[in-house]
Amino acid sequence: MRQRLRLLGVVAAGSLLVSMIGIGILERGTNPEIETWFDVLWWWVVTSTTVGYGDIVPITVAGRVFAILTIVSGFFVFTNMIALVVESTHSFLDRHRAGTVPIRFGGHLLICEYTAIADELIQSLPRVPELAGYPVVIASDLVDRNPYPDHWFVRGVPINPAVLRQANCAEAVMVFVFANLRFADPDTKTLHIASRVRALNSDALIVVEIVDTQSELMRHAPVDLVVVSSREAMRHVLDPAPFNPLNLLDEARKADFLSRLPPRHKPEA
Repeated sequence: MRQRLRLLGVVAAGSLLVSMIGIGILERGTNPEIETWFDVLWWWVVTSTTVGYGDIVPITVAGRVFAILTIVSGFFVFTNMIALVVESTHSFLDRHRAGTVPIRFGGHLLICEYTAIADELIQSLPRVPELAGYPVVIASDLVDRNPYPDHWFVRGVPINPAVLRQANCAEAVMVFVFANLRFADPDTKTLHIASRVRALNSDALIVVEIVDTQSELMRHAPVDLVVVSSREAMRHVLDPAPFNPLNLLDEARKADFLSRLPPRHKPEA
């Protein structure tokens, strides 16, 4: 894109220089409509953009030849500029869909791994009064496009610190880590992600889905994790009521978490 911009800049500058010199020499003093260099500049802008007001027109044959060259070069420059703007806009939107844009806002709910249970939670959140309205960020490599256009997406393996930073994990208020059953030992990965999340964010409430809650690994996990077994999570999914993760907390911890929630906000895309 930079090379195209340079080319357009060179063509526009060359057209301006040639037109200013050519029309200035050929038409000034001959054409009553062109008396100053500003008249020449005005003619070039109007002609190169193909607006064609007709208030200043060349009257000499050579001047009209310069006008043809100005129109052709102007059409080339400005049509390509419009194309670049359209491409840039499309590229910006596609980057959001592809999950390559870093999250700049905080106060969000971060979901690590886009699994079936994670999807059920996402669909339940609008029906949970305490959490509805908070922005949702999905960080996963299990899909290559944002599954929910109303939410935000970061494509990558959540165990990667760079992916967590791109998802602005440090400013999330609540982080969910779901079990990726494609791994032979999903709990190892889940707890590894949770430990990295806690290293980046000391305040967020972290909810983890664990397949084997009796595993020896649990003794080495951060003590403040909210642990839900895969079986219990599925029970919440099968329940017709919305999956409310706050029901996993005792009353004291729930009250403390709600007291620390920031105001709801809708960040710009």
